[in-house]
Amino acid sequence: DYPGVGPEHAHLRDNGRAHYVTATDEEALAAFHRLAETEGILPALEPAHALARALDLEAETVLVGLSGRGDKDLAEVLAR
Repeated sequence: DYPGVGPEHAHLRDNGRAHYVTATDEEALAAFHRLAETEGILPALEPAHALARALDLEAETVLVGLSGRGDKDLAEVLAR
């Protein structure tokens, strides 16, 4: 019962105005590493999941808002 999945999101999905996708933790970690290595930016793990799917859209211009900071997640990233 995640509160972000409510009637409005269900309605947007059902009428085709929104398309929701997922990313695994492994995909998020790969996106974390890619952004860190190519741009020197350490994203938080939460937006790293969005980055994983944004990489599927490489041929288009994509804007991803990076909230949080990745330095707080380094211990977990390095442990994997």
